[in-house]
Amino acid sequence: MTQSALSARLLRIKPSPSMAAKALVDKLRAEGRNIVDFTLGEPDLPTPPHIIEAAIAAMRRGETRYTGAAGTPALRRAIAAKLARDNHLDYRPEEIVVGCGGKHIIYHALAATLGAGDEVIVPKPYWVSYPDISLLTDATPIEVNADSANGLKLTADALEAAITPRTKWVILNTPNNPSGAVYSRGELLALAAVLRRHEHVMLLSDEIYEHFVYDGGRHVSPAEVAPELRDRILVVNGASKGYCMTGWRLGYGAGPKFLVDAISKLVSQTTTCPNAIAQAAAIEAFAGDQAPVHAMVAIFKERRDRIVAGLNRAEGLACPAPCGAFYVFPSVAGLIGRRAPDGTLLDTDTEVANYFLREVGVATVDGASYGMSPYLRLSFATSLNAIDEGCALIAEACSKLCPSR
Repeated sequence: MTQSALSARLLRIKPSPSMAAKALVDKLRAEGRNIVDFTLGEPDLPTPPHIIEAAIAAMRRGETRYTGAAGTPALRRAIAAKLARDNHLDYRPEEIVVGCGGKHIIYHALAATLGAGDEVIVPKPYWVSYPDISLLTDATPIEVNADSANGLKLTADALEAAITPRTKWVILNTPNNPSGAVYSRGELLALAAVLRRHEHVMLLSDEIYEHFVYDGGRHVSPAEVAPELRDRILVVNGASKGYCMTGWRLGYGAGPKFLVDAISKLVSQTTTCPNAIAQAAAIEAFAGDQAPVHAMVAIFKERRDRIVAGLNRAEGLACPAPCGAFYVFPSVAGLIGRRAPDGTLLDTDTEVANYFLREVGVATVDGASYGMSPYLRLSFATSLNAIDEGCALIAEACSKLCPSR
């Protein structure tokens, strides 16, 4: 068999760029190279002990079998309580569906609602998977430029201009990956006012980085500021980032019951149910001691400040301090058009990323993968030592560049 056996749907998409970058890092390290890795958005801290103990206790109780497709009643009750406590949202357990990570919920939500001819508005810069998941459902992703003067956030005017009769979803990610932008209550109210005028459009609110907000800010859910749109909003979140549980694969969606039921139906025919042990651990994560979350945010705030200062010392980089998440998204416009010592022209952010990896062993992800150039995304979910070393190496690499000839 050849590639002709593969579906056109699959051939439309590309592998996740961040996962591809991580795979390359692993390959280079296996070959003996020292690589400073800023690619993957994964907290480097361990899963808190009380969460691990909850999983062990569940296994000893024999909770290792299938659960309901939407997740256990106990976990959905814990998520409902968490949403009320942290987000001022009132969802019943039957309005919540649990999946194998937030990405799992996003895919099933779009698969349950989209088809050929439908459109999904995806503000740029975006998490790499939004356009490709849309394409997998035969829909068309409509990429809309965020406002650089407004911290790379979607404006009400831009949203209004992008909506057509074919628009089915708007995807909003706050705090944002890759930019770290955090939408204010006022900005969300302005977007909600647009959606009120277009009753056929739903909003997918990806809030996986909700805990990572700095400088006294607060994450606000669109469902909190616009309760009248509740029947058109799907809140997506999970345990991966805030509780250092990436490998546990546990996410959830909260929304109107018709949509939650549809997602649950798809889950029953794809993964059957979420991981039973991860569900037991997640009950403790959401309902138990939240002190480790607060401690982690303080650690990441220090890391943010360190990487921003370090990158801004490099010639040709401009790195604003993100308000949330754990990524920086520096502009590399000052490096475009320059040449590496071997004569290679750095004419795109992809070439800049390749140069940093080749010349000094620092792995980043190009902004083009997130729909916006010329930028790079660097994750600061790593140690201060790695941040200091990586920034110093990037500054060294920048100092070696020559003007284009």
